[in-house]
Amino acid sequence: MIKIKKIGVFTSGGDAPGMNAAIRAVVRTGINNDIEVIGILQGYSGMIKGDFVKMETSSVSNIIQRGGTILKTARSEKFFTIEGRQQAFQNLKNVGIDALVAIGGDGTFTGAEIFSKEFDFPIIGMPGTIDNDLYGSDYTIGFDTALNTVVEAADKIRDTAYSHNRLFIIEVMGRDAGFIALQSGIAVGAEDILIPESKTYIDSLLSKLRHDWRKNKTSGIIIVAEGDDSGGAFEVAKVINEKCPDFKTRITILGHVQRGGSPSCLDRVLASTLGYHAVKALLKGNHGVMVGRVNNKVVFTPFEKATKLHQEINKPLLEMARVLSL
Repeated sequence: MIKIKKIGVFTSGGDAPGMNAAIRAVVRTGINNDIEVIGILQGYSGMIKGDFVKMETSSVSNIIQRGGTILKTARSEKFFTIEGRQQAFQNLKNVGIDALVAIGGDGTFTGAEIFSKEFDFPIIGMPGTIDNDLYGSDYTIGFDTALNTVVEAADKIRDTAYSHNRLFIIEVMGRDAGFIALQSGIAVGAEDILIPESKTYIDSLLSKLRHDWRKNKTSGIIIVAEGDDSGGAFEVAKVINEKCPDFKTRITILGHVQRGGSPSCLDRVLASTLGYHAVKALLKGNHGVMVGRVNNKVVFTPFEKATKLHQEINKPLLEMARVLSL
C-alpha cells in the first residue's frame, strides 16, 4: 500500500447539481488529513493537458450552494486511446499525484476502471449524474435537484394547461433511464408517464386520454423521457394531433435546465457524505470502487459492477402512477 500524500479531484461527463459540494468535501477532508489536493480542470481532457490547480480550504468556500462545477467538465475521446492515457499518467506523475477522486457517471467510471488497471493507479468514484441510473447507490448526486426542477416547471405548466384547456407534453432528460420522468410524473399527477424501461402503446395512451376527456377533464400533462421508444415529445404530439385533433396539444422540452441550479439539501448532504468517505477510503487503501449510499449506509461498489450493471426502475411505482392518474 502506498502512502497517499497528494490527491487529484475532477468532474467529468454531464454536470450535476451538488458536484461543487462533492469537490468541497474532498478538498477539506483531504487537507484535514494532511493531504495535498489538486483540482484537475475539465476532467480527463485537463488530465491529458496537465491543467491542474492546487486547492486550498479557501478554494472551496462559498460553493456548496452553487450548481455546475468550479472544476468545469468535458468529455474526452482522446482519453480512450492508450496514448491519451499515457500522457495523463505522466502528467499526474510529474506533479506527484498519488490517487484520484472521479466525480461523474458511467462513462467517467469506465475510463477510471481502464486507467486504474492499466497503471495500477488508485481511483475512487463518486456518482454525479442527474439520471440516477448508476448501480451501487440509491441516489446519485444531482438527481433530487433535477427532480425538483422538473416538478416546479410542471406545476407552472399545469396552471396554464388548466387555464387554456390544453394537453401539455413535457419532455425530460433520460436517454436510457426513466427515473426523472417516473418520479416527477408521480409528483405532479401526470396523466401518463412514458419511459425507456417500459414499452409505450400509443393506442392505449389515446384511449386513456379519450376516457379522461369524456369524464370532463379539460387539461392534462404527459411526462415523456427523451429516450422513450415513442420517439419523444414531438412524436407523441404528432400522433395525438393526427388521431385526436380536438385536443389542444402543446410541447415543452425542459432540456438542460434540469442540470443547473442550486442543489437541494438532499444533494448537498449526499455529496458531502460521499466526498468525505471517498477520501477516508483512499487513505485506508480502498480503491477501484465507486462510493455510494444504499439504505442509508455508505457502500463501495467495484467499477466493473458500477459500469456494467444499472439501477433498475421500480416497476410497482410505475403501476402505482397509472392507478393514481385515473
